[in-house]
Amino acid sequence: MVRKHTTAIRVAFMLVDFVGAALLFIGLSIARYGDAWQEAWAQLGVGGPLAALAYAAGWVVLVWLQGLYRLRARWSLRAEAVLLIRATGIFAVAIIVLLFAAKVSDASRLLVGVLLLATATFAVISRIVVRALFAWVRLRGHATRLALVVGANDVGHGFADRVEQHSDLGVRVIGHLSGPDGVAPAVTRPVLGKLDEIETVLGEHVVDEVFVCLPVEAWNYVEPLTRLCADMGKVVRIPDNGGPSVSGGYAEDFDGIRVTSLAYGPDRTVALLFKRAVDAGAAGLLLLLLSPLLAIIALNIRRTDGRPVFFSQARVGLHGRRFQLYKFRTMGPDAEAQLAELEHLNEIRGSAFKLTVDPRLTNSGPFLRRTGLDELPQLWNVLRGDMSLVGPRPPLPSEVAGYDVWHRRRLSMKPGITGLWQVSARREPEFDRWVRIDLEYIDRWSLWLDFKIMVRTLPAIFSQEGR
Repeated sequence: MVRKHTTAIRVAFMLVDFVGAALLFIGLSIARYGDAWQEAWAQLGVGGPLAALAYAAGWVVLVWLQGLYRLRARWSLRAEAVLLIRATGIFAVAIIVLLFAAKVSDASRLLVGVLLLATATFAVISRIVVRALFAWVRLRGHATRLALVVGANDVGHGFADRVEQHSDLGVRVIGHLSGPDGVAPAVTRPVLGKLDEIETVLGEHVVDEVFVCLPVEAWNYVEPLTRLCADMGKVVRIPDNGGPSVSGGYAEDFDGIRVTSLAYGPDRTVALLFKRAVDAGAAGLLLLLLSPLLAIIALNIRRTDGRPVFFSQARVGLHGRRFQLYKFRTMGPDAEAQLAELEHLNEIRGSAFKLTVDPRLTNSGPFLRRTGLDELPQLWNVLRGDMSLVGPRPPLPSEVAGYDVWHRRRLSMKPGITGLWQVSARREPEFDRWVRIDLEYIDRWSLWLDFKIMVRTLPAIFSQEGR
């Protein structure tokens, strides 16, 4: 199973196992000893809450040692139940040895037995529920990654079918590119073009991953193909079909098939999940705390500049996904229509537009832009998952249409409200330099870097060095 797609499930299993074991320990202790359950454990030489946490941690460690948090594509309830029963037996022996070593003879054997049985039963049921929940969410298009199969042959068709059968992976195949061996009769998904049209297809469609399923005799296409995907920030998966090994990747197992994966861009999945959790939590909290300020700004725009208060515009996000970006309105209602007349004043050389003194600004527009207050509604975009607090700025579709191949790698990470470019080279007139800074951010990305950028953003806001 490809690890990027299973990490969220594995983390969910670990959290559910830990919390479930701790709550079962506390609940059954209360059922056995009543309100004095903490005193009962204290008499055994350990605090009740501490014992619950130690029990939960020990259970998670034993389940991990049984391989139940590893990358597993071929999953069955029976197989996992057997491993959980084995973990329960080992845990029971470990607890008996620990109690003997600590010379604790007063512990309730009935409580320990019921607790172990309940923990194992809960683990089996929770796995069914968690997998079903992930499948339900991803079948509805949430947290779904889109894949393109290079190769419209039987191998490509079969691999795509096997991937989509695992709905909890959250991968949907959008179509194939035909290779030198043509299109097999079994292929039912759309054939989006030929192999030599891959750059155009990747530019016109939202593609997160590329599955390379070419025959061995067409292996000379693999290196230039992976180089193009690297330039565009795509993840490449190459199932083993007897061809030469590909350097620079890591080997995984998917449904008994050896897959070489090459990730170009941030691939620390747990850290990215944490980044998303921070984004959602911080955006929700800020929207709540700043709601009085948001209301004041909205009322002032309504009174000073009239309707509409908000401005929405189509932007391009992760790997080409389009979304509506929200801002407080700082320009006249017909600003978009006037853009063509002002393009000759553009201060940026390249696929972007910037004008320091913009005649389209409203009365309140200059202040809102200098302070960055017009960006606050984008917290809603962050909460929705279209954007992140930190990342490259989201471009217009018309700007992306003019990108060179290497520019497109800046789309391999969610766009942000602020970013490395905003705090280090805001007045840089060269678009290529903007992109290089964005790519530097993507290559160096870490949670610590995000934190430093957010800290450096605050002085820029207070000094009114907006756009």
